[in-house]
Amino acid sequence: MKAAKIIDLGVIKLNLVDSQKGKIPLLFLHGFPDYHYGWRKQIPAFEEWGYRVIVPDQRGYNLSDKPAAVADYNLDRLGQDMLDLLDHLQLESAFVIGHDWGGAVAWWLAHHHPERVRGLIILNMPHPRTFISYLKSHRSQMLKSWYMFLFQLPVLPEWALSRGNYVHFAQTMQDDARRGAVTQQDLVKYRQAWSQPGAFKGMINWYRAAVRSKPRPFPSTAIKLPTLILWGSRDPYLEADLAEASLAECANGRVKYAKHAGHWLQQDEPEWVNEKILEFVQAQK
Repeated sequence: MKAAKIIDLGVIKLNLVDSQKGKIPLLFLHGFPDYHYGWRKQIPAFEEWGYRVIVPDQRGYNLSDKPAAVADYNLDRLGQDMLDLLDHLQLESAFVIGHDWGGAVAWWLAHHHPERVRGLIILNMPHPRTFISYLKSHRSQMLKSWYMFLFQLPVLPEWALSRGNYVHFAQTMQDDARRGAVTQQDLVKYRQAWSQPGAFKGMINWYRAAVRSKPRPFPSTAIKLPTLILWGSRDPYLEADLAEASLAECANGRVKYAKHAGHWLQQDEPEWVNEKILEFVQAQK
């Protein structure tokens, strides 16, 4: 896997893995509390298959810039980062693959700038509009999303989750994945990323901005781009019905389930995920 390097987009500096080779670009967007390392089981495979693999640490994460203001993590700003990145790399468009919060950014790109997206692949992240509606009408999802409300508090989440070298947070991440999917060696790397100055606050600010700083509304029309939703059915944070419900926002979408995978789908079932992404990309040629 090619080493990451810092690139300057003018407004912000991002840490980026870019294979630089391959005619077809794939933009992988991580979620919380991940960084580019979360795609470690996809990057080498798609490099070997001849694709250009582009994997940033999004703002607030690892070695990328970490603005102080909550409003700097508004979804419009996060999406604009990826447009700026494509411009910096002189790419008209790319296939966009997003997991968790990276999926929210991917949904934003597909809705607001479909001309920059060749195809959309979402892993365990409902469409934002679908999620808000579902959250309001399903108490079971409200209970699963309790941590989102905790994250609205100042200081306390950062203090509580960083105690003991992030022991509780690391253990939760490992327990939620399939046995062996997230190793102790992996957690060493995650702890290094979480320990970067300002990183944990920046990461949690994504949740704060989602409540306090509203992005511009999504267009009412369905996404016309080819869209594939991949979903780990054992996700402890998101109900499986959200995958099917999100298809209402897609004019050309389909969903595939991994019955024995959880939220960390790309780590739980890497071969399955890689196969489905490859099939999807090849079908759009």
